[in-house]
Amino acid sequence: MRHFTVQHDGVTIPVSRGGRGRPLVLCPGLNSTQADLRELAGLLRRDHDVVTFDLRGHGLASAAERYSFDAFLSDLVAVLAELDLPSAPVLVGYSLGADLAVHYAAERPDAVAGLVLIDGANPLPEPFITEADLAEFRAMADDLATRREGEQARGAARQVLLTAQNILDLNLEIDVVRSAILGLYRKIEHPILMIMSTSIAGTGNEGRAPRHNQLWRSGIERLVRERPYVSTFWLDTDHRLVFTHASEVAEIIRSAPLSRQQFGH
Repeated sequence: MRHFTVQHDGVTIPVSRGGRGRPLVLCPGLNSTQADLRELAGLLRRDHDVVTFDLRGHGLASAAERYSFDAFLSDLVAVLAELDLPSAPVLVGYSLGADLAVHYAAERPDAVAGLVLIDGANPLPEPFITEADLAEFRAMADDLATRREGEQARGAARQVLLTAQNILDLNLEIDVVRSAILGLYRKIEHPILMIMSTSIAGTGNEGRAPRHNQLWRSGIERLVRERPYVSTFWLDTDHRLVFTHASEVAEIIRSAPLSRQQFGH
């Protein structure tokens, strides 16, 4: 394993690299760190040269003056610019990290070999968060920020420095980003593999869960109608799939065809 840092935009991004085989870059999502993804990364290192890193304000990365989709995208761009890889990598993104991967690939078509998008980058037909959902999402953000305070105090690898308001604002921004993401998929000719949860909002039959779970599936159905070459796997679990089902996720990635010919192009 090799560990180093990337300095850019006033922040320090810690990067880890290890394994052997095809280059693969693993991008975490909002409120997740490379430490959280350690099990998945370890499994992928069996046959990939895996790069992991922390986004600003997450894990061992430094805090920043701004937290926005574009700021996080700049972190991914900066990390990839510093890597001396023998060939274009497979870019794997979880949640927000999947959206970052799609934007990167659409802007730099020659810089990636393929995309694996895990429970993110969903071209939703309507906003995930409505006025009726705001109070619940605000409470969720408050709860998450409170639970992370203990990690912050210890300077732990799983800490998140964002405030509850930062988290809520970013969730609302991600809704806007996803409303326009279908146009970016039209620019990507690389193989795309989606690994999605069937119950992103949980398994309950009351409250927000049924609508959000159906909306999540509708977004992927919309994508596949538009881009039928996209390969989709559904796991019967919630949004924590990279943590609770790391072995299944790793096996899908390791066994999936990621050549253009195998995708029918």
